[in-house]
Amino acid sequence: MSGIRYITESDDRKAISRIYEASWKYAYSGIVPQEYLESIPEGRWADRLDTPGWNTMVYIDDGKYIGTSSFCKSRFDSYPDSGEIISIYFLPEYMKKGFGSKLIAAVLYELKEQGYDDVFLWVLEENMHARQFYEKNGFSRTDDYREDVISGKALREIRYVYHFPENDFR
Repeated sequence: MSGIRYITESDDRKAISRIYEASWKYAYSGIVPQEYLESIPEGRWADRLDTPGWNTMVYIDDGKYIGTSSFCKSRFDSYPDSGEIISIYFLPEYMKKGFGSKLIAAVLYELKEQGYDDVFLWVLEENMHARQFYEKNGFSRTDDYREDVISGKALREIRYVYHFPENDFR
């Protein structure tokens, strides 16, 4: 079985969390302090997958969870009418093979169906691979940013926005 779908009660939350864990350790190496990455416990994100108001989709390839994305109505008062992609992560061995573009297209479709004309996400400024991925998939960088500190290291997240073209998806 392969494809993209919403998670169900029967999905293995720890297996989905392992996607986050592996992706963080791979994608944020050299950006987030290594001791923090090494200390991420198994199942760290399992309970967040059922956060009220969030939608979560999984990408399954040949029966294996390979990617996941969570999205919702904006969690930020500054962007009240926008949809927000909270996360999109893949197992490292499935990155840069076209799976991410398929998942983000599915998520954008769902957010458009929910009535949003604009969608945004936050990305670490130093994460050039992710930024290039978002730009390739139609997102534009804004001047909005927020500061974060992970394990004592100051990091900046920048906001990217996707504006649906007229007559897109419908």
